[in-house]
Amino acid sequence: MNARDPLDDPRELIRRVYSYAAYRVGPGPDAEDITSETMMRAVRYRSSYDARKGKPVAWLLGIARSCVDDLLSTRQPAGGEPDDLAAPGEVEAEAVRRLTVADAVARLDPRDRDLIALRYGADLNTRQISELLGLSRNAVDVALHRSRARLDVELRREGYGATEDPPFRSRGPAAEGGA
Repeated sequence: MNARDPLDDPRELIRRVYSYAAYRVGPGPDAEDITSETMMRAVRYRSSYDARKGKPVAWLLGIARSCVDDLLSTRQPAGGEPDDLAAPGEVEAEAVRRLTVADAVARLDPRDRDLIALRYGADLNTRQISELLGLSRNAVDVALHRSRARLDVELRREGYGATEDPPFRSRGPAAEGGA
């Protein structure tokens, strides 16, 4: 194990893992289970962490991706349209917006969901995503652009128009640090 323990300050790491998981499988028990499983595997395999290969968050998100894949591989594909999660007027506009985005993300193919989750759920920038996925930064930029375009199509179906500031944009550190 390298001198630095990757789990020295887990609070922010847990938040980012949960955010990623929630983007992939929806907020709630499944995302919580994925977060717990990720952290348990991280504790179990912490000696395999190598700081030369990336930051702790990238290592944890690699574990989380595996946990998501494990969960999704046990499920039957869902058919039809996603259920309406909130009736109009029952929740605040922000909650409806988040549910709309979650539904739109859920309709994307797995690669698009993963890219959107890494960028906006886990607040990773293009460089971090490229390192995690083993792709060039340019390939990640192009893939993210296409994923956002497909997400925009899904959001339009829900009544959101194209916008300079889509409802899924992150306000976290990666948004400020950029690609």
